[in-house]
Amino acid sequence: MAAAERHFSLRRVGAMVLRYLYLLRHSGPRVLEVFYWPAVQMVLWGFITQFFLTHSSWLAQASGVLLAAVLLWDVLFRGQLGVSLGFFEEMYSRNLGQLFVSPLRPYELICALLAISFLRTLVGVGVAALLAIPLYDFSIFTLGPSLLGFFANLLVMGWAIGLMVAALVLRYGLGAESLAWVAIFALAPVSGIYYPIAVLPAWLQPVAWALPSSHVFEGMRAVLIEQRVLTDHLLAAIGLNLFYIAVGSALFLYAFQVARRHGTLLHIGE
Repeated sequence: MAAAERHFSLRRVGAMVLRYLYLLRHSGPRVLEVFYWPAVQMVLWGFITQFFLTHSSWLAQASGVLLAAVLLWDVLFRGQLGVSLGFFEEMYSRNLGQLFVSPLRPYELICALLAISFLRTLVGVGVAALLAIPLYDFSIFTLGPSLLGFFANLLVMGWAIGLMVAALVLRYGLGAESLAWVAIFALAPVSGIYYPIAVLPAWLQPVAWALPSSHVFEGMRAVLIEQRVLTDHLLAAIGLNLFYIAVGSALFLYAFQVARRHGTLLHIGE
């Protein structure tokens, strides 16, 4: 093997990102799927928010809390799906073996999956956020610089979960692909998306605080309701995400090595 093939190559990462962009460009349903669900959820929850604004004094004082929560939750949801579904595309087409006959390295595939996930999430949630402005007179950009921190932390958490799901599917086959949908929604009740973590039972609160998403949504409510930035929550989310993305990457690379050792890369997806 040439020495150049053993080193990280941005060109190979770029080639994989280009492949995924071509898949999107030549498939109407895939393009529609990028922004369909964020837009649908934004419209649905927008009308729910309008209803509560006329029936709840708390929500009347915190206009936009639910819409902001929905849009930020979709960053996490779509970040995770962008990684796991991108990987599933290779399994459905039985293309993993062909990819790794090439000089492509596993960590380069990870970088490509994260890059395409970022692009899909940015476009999908961006469209929904812009639609919220004329429809409900709400702009999530009023969160200011904090929005970048919230977006980045939720996206990285989604990446970590997506890599863990991909690792399990790589290890156990497509029978485990339902985890892509189950894992993310299992975390929703303890992420404090629409309510403070204090609402949860005392025994469940430590579990919630172990998730970066809980710190993000607590921080979001503080910005919208109290007009203050909770830097401790932001730093906690960053620290937890560094741990989870490292674990997710390690699990994926380990599952890949096991699959290669057992010779299942050519048959996975059958």
